[in-house]
Amino acid sequence: MRVLVTGGAGFIGSHVVEALTSHGHEPVVYDVRRDPSADVRDPAAVARALSGVDAVCHQAAMVGLGNGVADAAEYASHNDVGTAVLLAAMAEAGVGRLVLAGSMVVYGEGRYECPRHGVVRPGPRAVADLDAGRFEPRCPVCEAELSPGLVGEDAPVDPRNVYATTKLAQEHLAAAWARVTGGQAVSLRYHNVYGPRMPRDTPYAGVASFFRSALARGEAPRVFEDGRQRRDFVHVRDVAAANVAALEAGAPSGALTAYNTGSGEPHTVGEMAHALAAAHGGPAPVVTGEYRLGDVRHITADSSRLRTELDWKPQVGFEEGMTEFARAGMRDA
Repeated sequence: MRVLVTGGAGFIGSHVVEALTSHGHEPVVYDVRRDPSADVRDPAAVARALSGVDAVCHQAAMVGLGNGVADAAEYASHNDVGTAVLLAAMAEAGVGRLVLAGSMVVYGEGRYECPRHGVVRPGPRAVADLDAGRFEPRCPVCEAELSPGLVGEDAPVDPRNVYATTKLAQEHLAAAWARVTGGQAVSLRYHNVYGPRMPRDTPYAGVASFFRSALARGEAPRVFEDGRQRRDFVHVRDVAAANVAALEAGAPSGALTAYNTGSGEPHTVGEMAHALAAAHGGPAPVVTGEYRLGDVRHITADSSRLRTELDWKPQVGFEEGMTEFARAGMRDA
């Protein structure tokens, strides 16, 4: 297949390009890093890029938690307007296959179970609790302690910041495109992706990038809250392989299919910081008790559907991946 990869010069996109090439496909990179005119919000430029293309792998996005709502318009412009322009151009060009870089942030908080009330969905954490160091969500009915579990793709969505809201809107736009055109759309809901070529310390970088950048400066990684937040850290090459698997397998026509894309091995943020520091030979992490409004406490997902339906499984284990990442080069943006 000839595959247009938006954001193909970026962190994840560049690995997707390599994976497509190794599987005999022809990737076409569309990225403002390589060509300033390659903006997904430019209908004419996107239409030209789609010429002769069989499928699209849409990685271009503004990522990260951001700065509250101050940059909401910028997020919506890049992620949602850009996706809408791309989908309209695909419909016009007759390109009927899409793989979207989705995100686990659409779920909000993860799955929790109360010993008395079963599966519950706690609301956003109160500032007073966070200030007091009470980081764990409580049962919304009885205030009991909750046990975190794995989130399935059928769980209710509950985006809790601007970025998460735009990622969910991308899925809705893709689903509408599929219904109208009969196209095939897949959203890979990435978990915490890390690995070589990750952008170094920026306001929109993931936590793994912040820790790795600190170690490169000879500083201790600063771990927010108490470091016990659970996440699923998945290696970028495994994510790239999932994109290829989704493109090759296709999807039901006229609908969007979502797949959680994670390693299947939850770890705490503190464990990740210690693994990176040990592999890098840098100072031990410091747990600060700080927090960011909009962050969720635990979010780990069940990726078994992706394994079963697309015959995909991660190849890079946590220790191996963190050791490589601790020594790998990073990029400026």
